[in-house]
Amino acid sequence: MAMQESTLKQTTTKELITRALEGSMGYQEYTNYVGELVAEKKTSGATQSAEFAHYTLLNHQRMRRWDKKTTLSDSDMSKLKTLDKPRVWLVLTESWCGDAAPVLPVLQAFAQATSMLDLRIAMRDEHEELMDRYLTDNARSIPKLLVLNPEKEMEVEATWGPRPEGARQRVLAYKERHGKLDAEFRESLQKWYNQDKGNGITTEVMALLALK
Repeated sequence: MAMQESTLKQTTTKELITRALEGSMGYQEYTNYVGELVAEKKTSGATQSAEFAHYTLLNHQRMRRWDKKTTLSDSDMSKLKTLDKPRVWLVLTESWCGDAAPVLPVLQAFAQATSMLDLRIAMRDEHEELMDRYLTDNARSIPKLLVLNPEKEMEVEATWGPRPEGARQRVLAYKERHGKLDAEFRESLQKWYNQDKGNGITTEVMALLALK
């Protein structure tokens, strides 16, 4: 009986997504929020530390640079104009997340290119139960993109993240050699993102939209 009652009380994914959307931010609101954290020398999330505050500062600077240089090709822009069904992109992340610095500006470029995409950003640590339903290799890896269909009560149609394949392979190889990621690797990963110029993210997101 106790197990049956526990099952009945379990929060549905739909309810968790509704809560996350209600507390979510648009991209500009999110960048303003990160800027406020930087001014206060703080970070988002459950872990407040000087290290995470430093990562938040770095990500704020990097996102501003990505905002200035991120563009979609004419071909991708044309394909995006063929989208005829709305989708909500719900991203779970935190301000200290290094992968989010290049990923979010690229997702915003997509959302700006078509009225069919609505980008919303929610804090992972405020929605752990939802995050735990979309783990990557049993970890709460972020950023995590949930593609929602508003015509079907925000049903999750697909997920993506936390990083494009090229970056994922680098992470796996480094972990295999060293056991964990360190500051030196995180810096090298940002250099990879800069050299890739968002192409890996763009290609995979276009495929997610079935436009490749």
